[in-house]
Amino acid sequence: MLTVNANRWRILALGLGMILLTSAYKRIHSADTMAQTARAFLNSLSAEQAARTRFPFQDDERFFWHFIPSDDIPKRYGRPRKGIPFLEMTPMQRHLAHALLSAGLSQSGYVKASTIMSLEEVLRQIERSSSGRRDPEKYFFSVFGEPSDKEPWGYRVEGHHLSLHYTVVNGKISGSPLFLGANPARVPSGPMEGLRILAREEDLARDVMSALDSAQRQTAIVSKSAYRDILTAADREAALKGQPTGLSASKMSGKQRELLQVLLAEYAHNLPEDAAQARIEQIKKAGNDLHFAWAGSVERGGPHYYRIQAPSFLIEYDNTQNNANHIHSVWRDFTGDWGADLLKEHYRSSHK
Repeated sequence: MLTVNANRWRILALGLGMILLTSAYKRIHSADTMAQTARAFLNSLSAEQAARTRFPFQDDERFFWHFIPSDDIPKRYGRPRKGIPFLEMTPMQRHLAHALLSAGLSQSGYVKASTIMSLEEVLRQIERSSSGRRDPEKYFFSVFGEPSDKEPWGYRVEGHHLSLHYTVVNGKISGSPLFLGANPARVPSGPMEGLRILAREEDLARDVMSALDSAQRQTAIVSKSAYRDILTAADREAALKGQPTGLSASKMSGKQRELLQVLLAEYAHNLPEDAAQARIEQIKKAGNDLHFAWAGSVERGGPHYYRIQAPSFLIEYDNTQNNANHIHSVWRDFTGDWGADLLKEHYRSSHK
């Protein structure tokens, strides 16, 4: 009997421990985690590495971004992609860099980012390339300012089809622009055959389209041809000309709006829980002031594009290149990219 009771107590204690761990996990403040992991990463660097990784917070470099291969940056801009890549890190530094990457993403977001990087090896094999252009280690880390609990700072993780930008101000996080791409969108052959790392971004949007009646679909489709790329490209400012087009959420049924909310949540929850909740609040604030627009083929396998536009944010997605097997997706904030809204509030409070 004593043994049975002891085992019960152990089970109860284990269960209580799991509850406490779960609660502690949910209470983790992502801004603190980011600062701690960034300091650990920076402290691991040599003086020469740190000089290439660290930038003043006010440096214009903070606003540079692109999602093309790192080897293509000099050809297009006459300058290299700045920061330090995995390629030039020691094993310990790589682990710390991955910790910093993970700190800015949810578990599912980190899986997406890591797998996107691994697709470079898939591309290398598909293209039979030996130039070094396709390399999973050509992803660069840059830190802006001093990781701090009080002063604004930020960091960037960037390479082919991955461009993540974080600004931390007074414990609040801006995680935009946040770009994720996949080439191939569906791996055609080899050990990873059938892998679709951004499958939900496509499938959930198709659920919305499938739920629309013919009149709604006619309104949602803004072009019979898919755009070649996301319209905001790698512009410093996210802007679309004219009024929002497509189908307003106010013209959707309750079930259709639910499907749209599931799609929105997929993008929001790429970030850690507390930062994701801030995005969910943006979505709630928008209410029915959302427009869902589609361009291109509605048949699976054809070139297609969609966007969701709200007063404060924009989601864009396209799958048109490489015979519609090449995805670009991005979340942009109209007034909050690179923490602009957080910084405005911070400086206003500071002056007071």
